[in-house]
Amino acid sequence: MHHLLTLEDLDRAALTRLLDRAEHFRTHAAPRDLLAGRTVLTLFFEPSTRTRTSFVLAAKRLGADNVNFDLSRSSTVKGESLLDTLHTLEAMRLDALVVRHNENGMPAYLARHANTGVAVVNAGDGTHAHPTQGLLDALTIRQRHPDFANLRIAICGDIRHSRVTRSDVRALHTLGVGDIRLCAPRAMLPESLDAFPGCTASEDFDAALADVDVVMMLRIQKERMAAAQFPEAADYHAHYGLDARRLALAKPDCQVLHPGPINRGIEIAPDVADGPQSRILDQVANGVVVRMAVLAELLATPA
Repeated sequence: MHHLLTLEDLDRAALTRLLDRAEHFRTHAAPRDLLAGRTVLTLFFEPSTRTRTSFVLAAKRLGADNVNFDLSRSSTVKGESLLDTLHTLEAMRLDALVVRHNENGMPAYLARHANTGVAVVNAGDGTHAHPTQGLLDALTIRQRHPDFANLRIAICGDIRHSRVTRSDVRALHTLGVGDIRLCAPRAMLPESLDAFPGCTASEDFDAALADVDVVMMLRIQKERMAAAQFPEAADYHAHYGLDARRLALAKPDCQVLHPGPINRGIEIAPDVADGPQSRILDQVANGVVVRMAVLAELLATPA
């Protein structure tokens, strides 16, 4: 694996290898010199708390040098093209470039035009993919439910604009989950399920929650929606918010996930977000070890 741009081309063996490596980093002390002498640059064109910070920590915990590229102080504000920026950074002998961009396919575009052997990692591009989020969500689920084949999973919220859902579905389907339920108001459901293998779609949240093992809630992505699509917060919560009553429709040990950031009282009630079935902070912790696994896979000798 030279780049990580999407999960679409990874088979079950490759996914399992990454998850196993991440779990090993979670339970054992990471070798601090594994990536000594390597340089990882984070290049984010969109705001980020969890993803950027976890990549920085992942690089540092494996001994790599990390550079946080500050776009507001870079020559891009003077009109420098993205490719010129890429080649300038490459000339400084980078080993990995972690990219978040609001345009679909931009990390792949940079990977195609790189002149050196720099590894490109997609940290989220438009509505297309967020592969490390898909991996960390799969790891979080596997820690409680290692047999993916028997799982029922509901994903509710702004499916249409969610790169997280696309990567989650790819990972879960590849790992053997046969019952993945997408739920949202019609304006937030995808026009086609072609990019969502193994999924069904519904506007009935109560029905989608029946006997599920995992429910993942999603934020309404106003930055990617037309103003006419914005729902009223109270109305949305009444129909699609996860509260204690709705959670009781799922299995008693149902895991609650959310990729963050959370809009409390809209897609999820505070008592559920902070409750005993919530795995939200576990997802955050798993984000660091998953990104350690990805950087190790790309930049170090295989374990």
